[in-house]
Amino acid sequence: MSKIPLTVAGAEKLRTELHHLKTVERPAVIQAISEARAQGDLSENAEYDAAKEKQGFIEGRIQELEGKLGNAQIIDPKLLDADGRCVFGSTVELEDQDSGDQVTYQIVGEDEADIKERKISVSSPLARAVIGKYAGDVAQVQAPGGMREYEILDVRYE
Repeated sequence: MSKIPLTVAGAEKLRTELHHLKTVERPAVIQAISEARAQGDLSENAEYDAAKEKQGFIEGRIQELEGKLGNAQIIDPKLLDADGRCVFGSTVELEDQDSGDQVTYQIVGEDEADIKERKISVSSPLARAVIGKYAGDVAQVQAPGGMREYEILDVRYE
């Protein structure tokens, strides 16, 4: 399995979720299964079926998180020395050449991406277009509405 790039904050978020699943969710679902078993006939016990299904989801998510963290390449954006170039973990300020709108995004791993927090996945079309470029460069992005051009105004490592 290949390395999965994560920022320090993204890795911590996954570790927190894994800890919560192991210490809170897993014991709760085990308790729910135990209580459902105590009710008797399991063939028609909806609570038992629901608890077993939830247990399967939790165990699957735990395995997924452990796999991702085990294969993670954790990158601290503050320690990057990319000479002003857009790279994974950098924060990029862009200006839409058509509308003049300015946006700022941090380029992060797929598990960390959250457009509301202005974090875009490294595999997104916009991130792929700006990676390797410098402030002052123009990146072309194929969007659903057609080709868009963004000027890179600033690149920061925060």
